Amino acid sequence: MSEDVQGWLTPRAVAAEAGVSQEFDLSQCVREPIHLLGGVQSYGALIAARWDDAVVDTVSRNAAEVLGRAAEELLGRPVTELIGGEQWALARESAEAVTDSVAAAPQEGPASSGVLPLTLDGEDGEDGEDGEGQRGSRLFDVTVHRNGDLLVLEFEPRAEGGPFVFQNFYPRVRRALQKLQGATDVTECCAAAVREIRTLTGYDRVVAYRFDGRDGPGQVIAEDRSEGREPWLDLWFPASDIPPQARRLYARNWIRVIGDVDDRTAGLVPELRADTGEPLDLSASVLRTVSGYHLEYLRNIGVASSMSVSLLHEGELWGLIACHGDEPRRLSPEVRAACEFFGIALSLQLAAVAGREEADELAGNRRALATLLARLTSGAPDDLMRPGSGLVELLDADGAVLLRGTETLTAGAPLPDALSGLLARLARDGAVGEVWSSDRLPEALGLEPDEAEAEGIPAGLLLLPFNRDGDLLAWWRREQPAPREWAADPSRPVRTGPGGERLTPRGSAAVYRATVRGRSAPWSPAQRVVAGELWREVSGLLTRQVVALEARNTELARTNEDLDSFAHAAAHDLKEPLRGISNAAAFIVEDAGTVLDATSLRRLTTVRRLAERMDGLLDSLLHFSRLGQVGLEREALSVDEVLDDALVVAGGRLAEQGVTLVRPAALPRLRADRERLREVLENLLVNAAKYAADEGAGERRVWVEAVRTAVPGQAREEGGGAGADGGTVTALVVRDNGIGIPAGQQADVLQLFRRLHRRDERGGGSGVGLAVVKRIVERHGGRLWLESPAAAPDADCGGGPGTAVWFTLEEPPEARP
Repeated sequence: MSEDVQGWLTPRAVAAEAGVSQEFDLSQCVREPIHLLGGVQSYGALIAARWDDAVVDTVSRNAAEVLGRAAEELLGRPVTELIGGEQWALARESAEAVTDSVAAAPQEGPASSGVLPLTLDGEDGEDGEDGEGQRGSRLFDVTVHRNGDLLVLEFEPRAEGGPFVFQNFYPRVRRALQKLQGATDVTECCAAAVREIRTLTGYDRVVAYRFDGRDGPGQVIAEDRSEGREPWLDLWFPASDIPPQARRLYARNWIRVIGDVDDRTAGLVPELRADTGEPLDLSASVLRTVSGYHLEYLRNIGVASSMSVSLLHEGELWGLIACHGDEPRRLSPEVRAACEFFGIALSLQLAAVAGREEADELAGNRRALATLLARLTSGAPDDLMRPGSGLVELLDADGAVLLRGTETLTAGAPLPDALSGLLARLARDGAVGEVWSSDRLPEALGLEPDEAEAEGIPAGLLLLPFNRDGDLLAWWRREQPAPREWAADPSRPVRTGPGGERLTPRGSAAVYRATVRGRSAPWSPAQRVVAGELWREVSGLLTRQVVALEARNTELARTNEDLDSFAHAAAHDLKEPLRGISNAAAFIVEDAGTVLDATSLRRLTTVRRLAERMDGLLDSLLHFSRLGQVGLEREALSVDEVLDDALVVAGGRLAEQGVTLVRPAALPRLRADRERLREVLENLLVNAAKYAADEGAGERRVWVEAVRTAVPGQAREEGGGAGADGGTVTALVVRDNGIGIPAGQQADVLQLFRRLHRRDERGGGSGVGLAVVKRIVERHGGRLWLESPAAAPDADCGGGPGTAVWFTLEEPPEARP
């Protein structure tokens, strides 16, 4: 079976076909070119003549019986020899009028044709009278349409009973249309239509049949039938009853009439046209012969004649009015025209009813949307996800989700686990700002309902991508199993009947009950519209948030720059008077030290000491402020080499304190500013030496190592290496086995000029070192954090709880834009 057939037929239908023998191939029915069957119904005759010179190109084989001239005599001759030049001109005018009316879209929507009466004169010596008593003349109703460079004329002998009287026919049509206009919903419209069409045509059964989607099965939603016929109302018919090529022709032709299912087809001469190598295209033909599959289908349900009237919505086939007769039945062109007109009027009325219902629903949804937006008190989209916001109820969904960056916010029922990854993929594939929805998501993903249920995938989904990064707003619905009563077993489109394995669609009074799974309640057009309107509102909020955040960041950067400039200027400018104070105190002691009392000398010494301390603090402040102004010169460097440089300064302090440096493994290569990284390591080593274990508590040690780590607070694994992968980055760790830092004070020690001890304890200091380290790390885009476990670590780390200073020199992957 071809892939296009497999893509259209349901899996059950494919499986059913595979279960029967090769005597019957359902896919042949699907592939059959029903517009190229090469014949017409025998009660009429067809002639196709070239538009420019009227020469007959194709003619039906029954021309002698219907028109009185053999096909071979007409072929290749001017058609004017049969109908005369004046009637040929009338036929062209009729076709041109119809063609001009659809010139804007000649290949879109239903095809159009014109009908006119033509008179044919009889052969010499022929006896006969027409309806007007003219000897040798016969009246025909001729339907004409343009087919490329051909004008196709389809002749139907004028039915008995005299000429058509419009005044007698019009009141019936008008009454029928008035009843249609009074209908308030789709079902009522269709019920009125089937009653009136049955009255107009006299068929034994007339039903309104609505398709479930473009290629889906159909349901009888209205019916009018003669007494004794079994009811079909509310029954479903398998999609295989009307294959795709039939649906395309229904969409191109408002009406299709089969006068007799046992009619012998009149073939065409020639069978294949010389310029195309195919039979004449009969897509717009009213006499077109019928597929043998369809004729068999009709015979198997006891139908001798039929008519179908297409119902279209926005150019798509919405449904059909299907008429069935117990006996052969011919309809005059006038009655067909009335039914066609009725089909057009019904399609318009259905569209108006649907539009009215949609407008009412949309108005209600917009009121709910206005209420929802009024609740966004903070102006933040996150407010949408608060309980009671009305977001889930807006689209009558089970749950909603807002994905933004790494943040996932939900409302309503918990988000199914399998939906998160699927949402991101669908958002990337969809167009930004365009609604994507499905009420049969498992089918769209190629999953069976049980598989989707096992994986936690809902049946319905509507989403709106905000951007190509996976940010989106989505609603989802659970499966809603729908019981259906089928006129035929949907799993057995092919059954063994009297003729073997044939299309036997149903047995007498047989009803098959089945439940349709894998679907949710459908998303209505009004819901799609209001979802798009909400998307625009939320997009506006997000845009305004981004603009406000950028403005705040700009202002903050400017403030920080001003503060850095102020600190630099203050530190620089204050140093000169401090030196003056210190020098003045020194001069006084030097010049008048012998005459001053001990108290005065002590006070002058204190002034000098405080001035020198203030000078040191200003030096630290000046250095700290420069860190925010000096650019970084990143380069790939060996951390081991930088550590060696840092030990030139810090090594002496470690030796003074009797501290041993431990380097468990080679350190990696990282991209950083060499001088700044050296400064970080110097400060951390000196600080660790100050707070290493006290005398008698064990060997004093400081460790420096590299560790692969996730975001602070997540699990870490030991190991070296540079760069970032798998959600982790390389962190450098400097740890000691000293007194540790209580958790509540860890943030304090990272502030400027903050120490946990008096300045003359633990080696003294100004409390600037860790603040400088933190600023350098953040300038690199990294993070710094402290750990000081309450319990003693393992033996390798000594006996005290100690302190570990972790820092990275790059952002973790999940923090990057």
